[in-house]
Amino acid sequence: MTRLGIACAALMTLGTGTFGTGAVAQDLSIATGGTGGTYYPYGGGLAELIGSYVDGAQATAEVTGASVENMALIAREETDLAIALADTVYGAAMGEIDPFTDRPVEAARAIASIYPNAVQIVTLADSGIESLQDLVGKRVSVGAPGSGTEVNAEQVLTSNGITYDDIDEQRLNFNETADALRDGDIDAGFWSVGPPTSSILNLAASRDIRMIPLSEDEIAAASEVQPVFAPYTLGAGLYEGVDEDVPTISIPNVLVANAAMDEELAYQITKAMFEHTDELIAVHPAANDTTVEFSLSSTPIPFHPGAIRYYEEIGETVPDDLRP
Repeated sequence: MTRLGIACAALMTLGTGTFGTGAVAQDLSIATGGTGGTYYPYGGGLAELIGSYVDGAQATAEVTGASVENMALIAREETDLAIALADTVYGAAMGEIDPFTDRPVEAARAIASIYPNAVQIVTLADSGIESLQDLVGKRVSVGAPGSGTEVNAEQVLTSNGITYDDIDEQRLNFNETADALRDGDIDAGFWSVGPPTSSILNLAASRDIRMIPLSEDEIAAASEVQPVFAPYTLGAGLYEGVDEDVPTISIPNVLVANAAMDEELAYQITKAMFEHTDELIAVHPAANDTTVEFSLSSTPIPFHPGAIRYYEEIGETVPDDLRP
């Protein structure tokens, strides 16, 4: 039995009725991503909130391969919470993407959509790469295997007529991508992450970088393939040396649990997150978008009953299609 199952069984055995009495200690895991992205520090901040405001619970942010791997961990109940891109969450729940086509993650339940990821395509300023089409024939990192970044990179590329046959694709995580760019081992790299992200910030501090913009037509083409995509602008000055706004696309990130999670625990986690968002913002500015409004408008799968209880408690209406 997983830690989640053991904790829930203990609750039932002790008959506490609610979590939060301090009667049962829980050590929760949060599946995040690589240390160079936003998932890991955000997950660390969320773990601190759980330890501070959810009685009897402690949590640890775990380094993983990000979205696809995280959904597999949720399916197997090998993690209690996971952060994943909305398209991966939806595709896994519906059995529409590999490796979930034969075993959809039907038990996936959302706690909240927490912030949007921006697709960020980075090259060095002197690379000569100025557009998406300039990536043809180049060495391009499309993200770590099993990551939402790779899913998004392939969607952006293929929707605009570029396949992996047209590039020399490399599957590197965020820190590896930044190091490879710095050392001249690749020509460009994709990040799908909440901006600003530490690995790009560090790269920009040591090398002159360029962010590759997407045109209106390229954004429209990508959105036809993945309706969860939305236009997004990386603001001037976000990274050192990037002095103009950069149009791109974004996709929500979702905090996911398994339906087996105790309702009271899910409620307490949701409450702690939304009532202490200022502490998350202090960890990473992406949490500025962690709002109830964003969550209710951007979540692609049904909410956990514990999360629904919190939303309704504060007077919000949860749409019928977001109920289990």
